[in-house]
Amino acid sequence: MSVFASLVEQLADLLQPLFATTSTAAAIVLFTMAVRLAVHPLSRAAARGQKARTRLAPQLADLRKKHAKNPERLQKAVMELHAKEKVSPFAGCLPSLLQAPAFLLMFHLFSSGRMAGHDLLGAPLGDHYADALARGGVFGHAGLVYLALFALVAVVATYTYLRTKRQQQAAPAVADPGQPGAALAAGMARWLPLLSFATLISVAVVPLAAALYIVTSTTWSAVERAFLYRDMPTAGALAPTM
Repeated sequence: MSVFASLVEQLADLLQPLFATTSTAAAIVLFTMAVRLAVHPLSRAAARGQKARTRLAPQLADLRKKHAKNPERLQKAVMELHAKEKVSPFAGCLPSLLQAPAFLLMFHLFSSGRMAGHDLLGAPLGDHYADALARGGVFGHAGLVYLALFALVAVVATYTYLRTKRQQQAAPAVADPGQPGAALAAGMARWLPLLSFATLISVAVVPLAAALYIVTSTTWSAVERAFLYRDMPTAGALAPTM
């Protein structure tokens, strides 16, 4: 943890001639982007796995119907299909899980008091939105910084929401309604797009340093997914990751 904090502080020192008192905030944004760039290969692997699962979805649906009364034969047929297409059934899942430790580490770092004593346009990086409201109100210096972050998050969340809804509407209905958990999955899919707006709550309750990390990471995710799934309009209909 101290190693990452030192790197952020050293980067802030390098940026100080350009950003003056906001150099630490700029360092948080650039450092978050550097971390996301480092794990980008994992995101590409996840995209390949998602595309492979979507491509095989109609064939898997046919197998479920064909072997509906023979679970053992169904499992064997699914494994044979994956082997024939050289696709791992877990492709796309493990890369996403491997990203989690890096993201949690960054979030914990920027949520700690290590960033206290620095500010962004008059808003202390260690303070919360409640502190900004108490000191200057909604339109105070700190309040305006938060309003700008809320506006950016709202734009990204709206884009993600609309894109996810379009993907869900365009996606073929390959799941068998008779399968166990199908109703639950359908219900989750209905509410899934709304999760993109949960970032607004996160930004409001964490320290400003962590809010900068969340906003940067969420924006990166939206742009990254749009790029990785540009040739597959029905893919990637999942909640965005930080």
